[in-house]
Amino acid sequence: MKFRPLHDRVVVRRIDAEQKSTGGIIIPDTAQEKPQQGEVVAVGPGGRDEQGRLTPLEVEVGDTVLFGKWSGTEVKIDGQELLIMKESDIMGVLDQVKLKAAA
Repeated sequence: MKFRPLHDRVVVRRIDAEQKSTGGIIIPDTAQEKPQQGEVVAVGPGGRDEQGRLTPLEVEVGDTVLFGKWSGTEVKIDGQELLIMKESDIMGVLDQVKLKAAA
C-alpha cells in the first residue's frame, strides 16, 4: 500500500466478524453488524501540541484496536476496504496474551 496518513490519523482494516452466533446459528451477511475491531495498517507521524512539538501516536502498525461503530471514513485503496480515523476515535488496543503450557 502506498498511502501514508497525515497528522494523528490511523488506517485500520476491519477484522471479519464471526458468522455464527454463540448458539451455533449462522448469521447471514445482511443481518451482520460491521465489526468494531481492526488491525492498524498505517499511522501518521502524530499530532502537534500548543507549542508546535510533535506528539507521537500510541498505536503502532500491527496493533489490534477497538473503535466506535460509526468511527472513521471508509475508503477503498488497492482493492482493500479500509477505515481512516483519528487516533482519538480508537478506544483501546487489544493485547493478545499467549498462554504458556503448564509444565
